[in-house]
Amino acid sequence: MTSEGRSVDLDRLTAPAQAVERELEALLQRRPMPGNLRQAIRYALLGPGKRLRPVLVVHACEAVGGHADAALPVAGALELVHCFSLVHDDLPAMDDDDLRRGRPTLHRHAGEAMAILAGDAMLSLAFELIAGRGAAGAQRWRGELTRELATATGDMIAGQVYDTLPEFDQAMQPLERLELIHRHKTGALLRAACRMGAIVGGAGPRQLEALTAYAEAVGLMFQVVDDLLDVTRTTEQLGKAAGKDADKGKLTYPGLIGVEASWAEVHRLRESAHAALRDFGAPADPLRELADYMAVRER
Repeated sequence: MTSEGRSVDLDRLTAPAQAVERELEALLQRRPMPGNLRQAIRYALLGPGKRLRPVLVVHACEAVGGHADAALPVAGALELVHCFSLVHDDLPAMDDDDLRRGRPTLHRHAGEAMAILAGDAMLSLAFELIAGRGAAGAQRWRGELTRELATATGDMIAGQVYDTLPEFDQAMQPLERLELIHRHKTGALLRAACRMGAIVGGAGPRQLEALTAYAEAVGLMFQVVDDLLDVTRTTEQLGKAAGKDADKGKLTYPGLIGVEASWAEVHRLRESAHAALRDFGAPADPLRELADYMAVRER
């Protein structure tokens, strides 16, 4: 359900994920690599998940009049980078998590060394996917898409540093610090998903600007909701350890402004996402519905 009570057909919204998964499986099949590395990558990459970032790529592409087929290599590349970040984020040297998407994390499943190497391999495969193939109409955008992905990956890594090895301007207030973390660690790839989808769809400057604003809103909103779920849901409901942010003394929205004010911020960001799409027609409806879903998701 959306925050206004409307029903969201999540299966319909995430239907492009199936095509993206086929794209990724084909990549793993044709790319020579050790069998145990392929198995580890497949475990981390193609396990349970809603594929939100690749789905955003496809829907952003279609919102500006592009064809989904052109977006599939881009969508696959985003999912590879995202899964690389999760594998490394879960490592003992980082968050030291045992569960991810309801299953043992990759370093628990295949060992720490393999998890590190599989994460490294997924990052390189992401750029190989963009550079190596794609629909004919997408070839002209390779350079721009590569820059977008590289920038987003760097921003995401900076966000991880802000989160786990923080170095802040001492004059920066806690809420400013938290927003900086979220806009980098989580928001960077969500922003890249919308921008790269728009680029491969042939978006004009104003369309790209609008979809960037949409992505900025949903990217921060996604993480505010994540902070809320961490304190309002159980480990079984989340598929990962609950309450770990508070246990580690990390900054969170509920910890800084309370649960009620955090939900109010979610509502504000959702409205901002919808406002960013006001000049788009029906092709952008899936993006509107995804914003509604992200505002109230349960996991």
